[in-house]
Amino acid sequence: MNFREYKVGARLFSFALGSSMVITLLFPAMEMGAAVATDIALDKQLSAGRETGFNYDDPLMLGWGKPSKVLVSADPVSGQPIPATYAYVYPAGTPFPSGILHPRTLGSAGAGLSEKVGRVGEAQKKSGAVFLIKSDEQKHFYIENATATLGWAPDAVLKAALDENVAHVGAGKTQFVREGCWWCHTLLPEQTQDWQVFGAPPMLGDFNGESPTAFGSDRKAPDLLHVASRNSSKEWMMLHFFNPRLVQPHSIMPRYDYLWGEKDATGAKIDFNKWRAEYTEYSEGKRADAPEVPSFAKDSRIRDLVDFMLSLK
Repeated sequence: MNFREYKVGARLFSFALGSSMVITLLFPAMEMGAAVATDIALDKQLSAGRETGFNYDDPLMLGWGKPSKVLVSADPVSGQPIPATYAYVYPAGTPFPSGILHPRTLGSAGAGLSEKVGRVGEAQKKSGAVFLIKSDEQKHFYIENATATLGWAPDAVLKAALDENVAHVGAGKTQFVREGCWWCHTLLPEQTQDWQVFGAPPMLGDFNGESPTAFGSDRKAPDLLHVASRNSSKEWMMLHFFNPRLVQPHSIMPRYDYLWGEKDATGAKIDFNKWRAEYTEYSEGKRADAPEVPSFAKDSRIRDLVDFMLSLK
């Protein structure tokens, strides 16, 4: 009978804790597992790849092993014109997202169509693959392995595409996470007036296969879920990331000019000290115009981040 009340209390506490964990984790997981993937979810995961946070394939979070989102207007095999469509190119060795590895995460309709019609099970990481987003007559979205169905090879698609039609969205999202952008910006409009300013909230099926979601936990700056619908100017994005005070004089956002690397788009070395000295003169009224921001090289990390920003529609 010794300590009987403590034993009862410990059991009640364990039961309460276990029940709360079931309610908090298991039930929502079951609900999310039953969600049907939308075309937004398919675009997100195919653009980003398997993982855009810390992982063993990219321990420094530099955007290694990510696919490219390519706007295709000609068949890379025949060269014949086709309606403009987005292809998600996974070069050899690029890890596949969950929708390819585990089609059941797309929902019953999407999984069945992706496996039977889209032939995603034939995709091989070793040789790479090209994927498309398709839908049937009932508007069930699924993934098509264009390498199997159309003979599109990753190298051929990239070779046929112009550089301005290639977006490094997955690498850009990795930069978004790595640089702590989600400490101040959210990717989740809240209720009431939020929807009027930042756009409609996402649906449950918009997140199938996305890792991480990058919702953010606190908002000190505007929500970015639909930022490219509000502002799709690559030039504005470039100014804003190089020095936010160029477009928002009272911005508290830090500079991200170091993401430019050492050279600009022409291959010339960027003199950051000179630029900052000239900007100081401009901010003090000693100079009429702000110094020109250098264009970024196509292999710079800022290019990836801007590509991700412009994908948020």
